[in-house]
Amino acid sequence: MKRLLATIGWDVRLQYRQGFYFVSAVVAVLFIVLAKQLGEIDWSRWWPVLILENLVVNAFFFMASLVLLEKGEGTIEAQVVTPLRPGEYLMSKAISLGLLSLFESLLMVVVVTGVRFNWLLLVAGIGLLVMFYGLYGFVAVSNYDSIGDFILPSVIWVFWFSLPLLYYFGVWQHWLMFLHPLQPMLVLMQGAFTEIPVWQIGYGLLYAGLWVWIAYWFSRRAFRRFVLARQGTGRKA
Repeated sequence: MKRLLATIGWDVRLQYRQGFYFVSAVVAVLFIVLAKQLGEIDWSRWWPVLILENLVVNAFFFMASLVLLEKGEGTIEAQVVTPLRPGEYLMSKAISLGLLSLFESLLMVVVVTGVRFNWLLLVAGIGLLVMFYGLYGFVAVSNYDSIGDFILPSVIWVFWFSLPLLYYFGVWQHWLMFLHPLQPMLVLMQGAFTEIPVWQIGYGLLYAGLWVWIAYWFSRRAFRRFVLARQGTGRKA
């Protein structure tokens, strides 16, 4: 636990130095200023969509950027010979990005529409979404060494992330959409602003938790394959 907490602190400082906090602050301020200029909008309908799409950058692309940065500097390979476990490395990245994303998202919601929403469901939805985005981002970028090589494939990931919006806006409301990994997080965030059935809350928490665990398993597998194997070590992830 001490290693994990220390690593989270290190990652927060790294993200700050790399300008992630500045970018998030600028995005939040610009969005708030723009939102205040708009007329009557059903924010309860739009918040889940806006948060879902915004966190693609805060979690998926920020994670990819961190991994590519550490690959370029040799940091990710250097950690292999430290006591830090690969699982702790991955969770530290996901948790630190989650703190940043949670602060930005809550700031925008509170300033624009106030505090009258279900805080527990929104925090749960954002937290689970960032964990999945971040861990999946590591899996997606682990086999690449430069942002140029990663940009084109990332377009496919972003398109795949947006599929639950087809159900949300009534374009294709088929039960199969509830199998999509991001559907439960979208449901939880929707429940933060509107009434949803209890079964959907249970579905959101349990199914989202399942996909976070799956993403964690695949991220450890990717770490073993693209980091540990290249270093010729037998350490377990």
